[in-house]
Amino acid sequence: MPIGDHLQELYRLPAFTFPGPDATTELPEPESVAWRITSGAYDADEEWESVFARFCSAVDTTRVRALIVGAWEDAYDCAPTAVVEALLAARDRLPALRALFLGDIVFEECEISWIHQTDVTGLLTGFPDLEEFGVRGGTGLRFEALRHTGLRKLNVETGGLPVDVVRGIGGSELPALEHLDVWLGTSWYGADSEASDLEPILSGARLPRLRHLAVHNSEIQDEVAAAVASAPVVAQLEVLDLSMGTLSDDGAAALLGGQPLTHLKKLDLHHHYISEPVQQRIRETLEPAGVELNLDSDDADEERDDDGTVYRYVAVGE
Repeated sequence: MPIGDHLQELYRLPAFTFPGPDATTELPEPESVAWRITSGAYDADEEWESVFARFCSAVDTTRVRALIVGAWEDAYDCAPTAVVEALLAARDRLPALRALFLGDIVFEECEISWIHQTDVTGLLTGFPDLEEFGVRGGTGLRFEALRHTGLRKLNVETGGLPVDVVRGIGGSELPALEHLDVWLGTSWYGADSEASDLEPILSGARLPRLRHLAVHNSEIQDEVAAAVASAPVVAQLEVLDLSMGTLSDDGAAALLGGQPLTHLKKLDLHHHYISEPVQQRIRETLEPAGVELNLDSDDADEERDDDGTVYRYVAVGE
């Protein structure tokens, strides 16, 4: 399931693509939209930094609340180092910025696991008032342990997440974080973490306000589910999302045999490989408590070799 659509909103603001140099489009009020700045991954007519410079000249950036970084030139081969430098150089001109997404790139521009990324730590330290931050693409991605007192939402979308990023997030002090969404991906595309690497996150010790936890799109989803089953952080959650991966009866049984989940508002397990009898056990356990369930598995296909070997796939890999 490739990513086919650009972000429609960020920070509860509708996305608006900053137009090309010859466009006559009327620009919206600076604070009313999430501005998408993009140049194109292939044969770009204008470098991303040039588009951003035009944006800064045309828009009162002191009122901008949300920025979406779309494709930069040769994203399949080049990290957005210059993009990050341009954003940091303009930080004094963006005092109202509260949300930033780096890499709103769809598969027609560059497959998620081909997107080259960079160290994003500087963006978070450079914008201490950010409340939402997201990044797409795992190749070359770095996220060092840090302290950020304003961040409420963190999304890391990859087809293969390096273990150092998992450890960096787990080692971070994020006292305001309410929503954490991490796509682990597969070893084919660079994922090399184990369930044990999630322990600092699952302990909840550095995440006192976390209410929505998504650890998904993983080929080790059963192991993740087993770790979550006894994780201290679960008691404080409202939403638990273990979807988009290879979750099977083993992981589902671990969840059912672990701590109660009846306090949750929602449990999302869509794109799974759980048998119908075990799905029914989940329904019978959680639906009477009013937990909203997502057990959709229509897009979860498996393949079987002649020797009986079964292959299961995450929702977003390439």
